[in-house]
Amino acid sequence: MLSNTSKYAIRAVIYLAVFAEDGKKIGIKKIADALDIPSPFLGKILQVLVRRKLLSSTKGPNGGFGVGKNPINITLFDIIVEMDGDALFNSCLLGAGSCESTKAEGGYCALHYEFEAARNQVMDLYKSKTVGELAAQAKVNGNEIVF
Repeated sequence: MLSNTSKYAIRAVIYLAVFAEDGKKIGIKKIADALDIPSPFLGKILQVLVRRKLLSSTKGPNGGFGVGKNPINITLFDIIVEMDGDALFNSCLLGAGSCESTKAEGGYCALHYEFEAARNQVMDLYKSKTVGELAAQAKVNGNEIVF
C-alpha cells in the first residue's frame, strides 16, 4: 500500500528518533547500512524531509541528520504525505481519478463507499501513530533496530 519511498522514510525517521537524541547527527552511510537502504536513494528522501522541517541536517565531516522536531509531534501521515502526496487517501480504487473529480463528473465508482471506509481507517491509523511512540516501542540491539 505504501511506496518504498514512504517505507524507507518512516524507517529512517524512527531510526533517527532512537539514535540521534539530544541534537546528535548521524551520517547517511551509517543510517543506510543499518536500515539496508541504498545510500543515494536515502539521501534524496532525507533531503525532502529536511526541507519540510521534519529532519535537520548539518554538512561537513561531523555532519549528518537528526530529527527536526519532537518525534511525538511527527505522525506517520506527515511523512507519507511529504513523500508521496495525499493521493493514497483520496484516489479512486479503480483508477478513475480523485473521488472529488469523480463526484463532479456525475458520481462515485461502484466501490467508493466500501473503500472510503477502509481508506479512512488506514488514514486514521497513520494520523494517530507518532514517530515518538514507534521509537519507544522499537527494539534496539547495538546499532540495529527492529521495528
